[in-house]
Amino acid sequence: MKLKGKITVVIPAKSGTTDKGDWQSQQYVMETIEEYPKKMLFEVFGESKIKEFDIKQDEVLTVSFDPKVDEKDGHYYGKNRAYAVSRE
Repeated sequence: MKLKGKITVVIPAKSGTTDKGDWQSQQYVMETIEEYPKKMLFEVFGESKIKEFDIKQDEVLTVSFDPKVDEKDGHYYGKNRAYAVSRE
């Protein structure tokens, strides 16, 4: 999926360590540019992707992302993980 919008919030990165090694993730809030704007929370996973995308507040971007839902113990959790970002 793709959405175009303005980055309104850059949330500080999170990091940790699992059996597979170290990880880093950063979340952003984007507001669409349309008559009735909508907000979307998305994340970029991996230190290299965070650096590559170099997303800044107030930028207008088109974000390509995969929506994902996980389940644990009957509770569902959703994510929108970005895999590409383009600037105009």
